[in-house]
Amino acid sequence: MAAAKKRVLIVSASIGSGHHQAARAIAAELARRQDNLQITIADFMEDTDSYLAAFMKEAYLKMLELSPNMYDLVYRVSQAPLPGFKAQGLLARVLQGGMAQLVRRHRPDLIIATHPFPCGAAAYLRDSRRLRAPLVGVITDFAVHRLWVYEHVDAYFVAAPEIKRELSALGVPARRIYASGIPVHPQFTANAGGRGILGELSLAADQPLVLLMGGGLGMGGIRQALASMDELKLPLQFVVLAGKNKELQEKLQEETKSLRHAVRVLGYTDRIPELMRAAAMLVTKPGALTVCEALVSETPLLLYEPIPGQEWENAVFLTQRGVALWAKNRQELKDGVTTLLTRPEQVEKLRKEAEALRRPAAAAAVATAALALQRRKR
Repeated sequence: MAAAKKRVLIVSASIGSGHHQAARAIAAELARRQDNLQITIADFMEDTDSYLAAFMKEAYLKMLELSPNMYDLVYRVSQAPLPGFKAQGLLARVLQGGMAQLVRRHRPDLIIATHPFPCGAAAYLRDSRRLRAPLVGVITDFAVHRLWVYEHVDAYFVAAPEIKRELSALGVPARRIYASGIPVHPQFTANAGGRGILGELSLAADQPLVLLMGGGLGMGGIRQALASMDELKLPLQFVVLAGKNKELQEKLQEETKSLRHAVRVLGYTDRIPELMRAAAMLVTKPGALTVCEALVSETPLLLYEPIPGQEWENAVFLTQRGVALWAKNRQELKDGVTTLLTRPEQVEKLRKEAEALRRPAAAAAVATAALALQRRKR
């Protein structure tokens, strides 16, 4: 009689696409490593009846659209250690109902969280003895927010040794923290080239391709960035990804008719690995998953328009490590594109610095350690 499959629940949150991309990368590696697993990816913001989770998602998106500085203030205040008050504990308590629904539905033997909301809610269930399964947190940024920190998380996986030290300083025992890197899908580690996609898009094989991205939600000042870069007289061409932002995609398609350079505008696509391999450079807001995908693809990075809060901290970390350029205005954006397209020594310097941060096996490291943890807890 075959042994029952172990159930792994990977809980993401559809605030941007990075958390879900990390979940998919881990799921792919788990499936590759062990065939007696039942793997489910759940969206904490969509797959539960938690009205508060849905409200928080809408509030987050509206705040970024209407008042990014207000979001930055909320981020900083919730990060501060206020005496007698733990924001993460209160948040975990009010969100625990949604996680309890997922636990009842899927009866997991192992939970992996790629966002702090479900991680905290699951930790609350562990604390109240309503959950026995091991709990793993995968931090998908180059900084640690206090909302990640809970006593009942068995293991954390972080981007780099510096982040491990940062998390340890917040009270997490170092033995529970693995500097694995941020998981990226195996598609980004493939050796296959990406030049074929240029022909599919009717783009020139002999001109540098600038890939412009704004994450799954199409943020990051894409229209303004494209207009500024189009002023350059260098031979180049663009692929612009609008993500799931249909309104942005339509506006870009109309505006590109008057631009001097060849531009192709795409919506949400699964061809990003090929596009990154074909691109001479990537211009993007510094979502950590997109950055890690570019690092693994060895695509030079120019950061632009970070979301306040975690993306700003990502940009600071990446530029301090010397693995990316950061354009803080339109002139710096044009200068950065020019630098990366005309100064190969600068590109080589970025690539050399990126070697220490590039972690193509991050998903494998998470899968291996998480399964070992589940076996020990059993």
